[in-house]
Amino acid sequence: MTETDPIVEAIFDAVAVTAPEIRAALPGRRVESGTDNPSGESVMAGDLYADELLADALTAVDGVGSFVSEEREAAVDAGGGVGEDAYAVAIDPLDGSSNLRSNNAMGTVVGVYDAPLPATGRDLVAAGYVLYGPITTMIVADDDGVREEVVEGDGDGGVSRSVVEDDLRLPEDPLVYGFGGRVPDWPDDFTAYAREIEDELKLRYGGAMVGDVNQVLTYGGIFAYPALVDAPDGKLRLSFEANPIAYIVEKAGGAASNGETDILDVESEGVHDRIPLYVGNEALVERLEDALANE
Repeated sequence: MTETDPIVEAIFDAVAVTAPEIRAALPGRRVESGTDNPSGESVMAGDLYADELLADALTAVDGVGSFVSEEREAAVDAGGGVGEDAYAVAIDPLDGSSNLRSNNAMGTVVGVYDAPLPATGRDLVAAGYVLYGPITTMIVADDDGVREEVVEGDGDGGVSRSVVEDDLRLPEDPLVYGFGGRVPDWPDDFTAYAREIEDELKLRYGGAMVGDVNQVLTYGGIFAYPALVDAPDGKLRLSFEANPIAYIVEKAGGAASNGETDILDVESEGVHDRIPLYVGNEALVERLEDALANE
């Protein structure tokens, strides 16, 4: 394992420890909880369970000053403030939880900021995600690059983290694409771009951003959840989803954009702000920006 910030390593240790527990609890939590999150979306029972588990684990880490979740209106003060000696951790506890009913992939997204939220992606010191696929894997990105690990529980409450790729890079020859949103809701300029891409790449879209982005990291290509006619600000949250994923993809040699500028440069007004997200191989993202600019 590459040498890294001890607080960051402790954060991902805590995330890894929760992963088998979250996964094991999902079969009994495939129903709606009867509550909405701060973005007005219906919350699954699995969302709430993962959120509580991660909150307990991460606020106990020495060096975490605050815990901010997609499922919570405000940050949880973990003590010590946020700054040089403490980080703010932003979590999407169960990305793609709508896939619970159909038993498709989902994950947990993590952003480690050295500034109080809301902040820009330039304030990230690390980011990662857990993918609950056929096996449980964790992607971790920091100044040293991007690595992929397999996370396994030992049955006694312990967890092992085995590095399977210590320098993950996007393949130069892209193979796949995945675009979210209903096609009738796509703006005309994005639709025209999509028609070009579908003639060049293979469709891989599963309805969970983590799974779809992982396809892009593995095979090269582009993932997008565009601005929509009825949702011009997009669907994904900047602090919990777009910034961490942009950080990971850029550290892996790719690019990330909101259609006009680098995601990591976007100023945020609130922790639950939404934004369009386009990530993948640099040439494909640049083509997209050109297409949108020519509207």
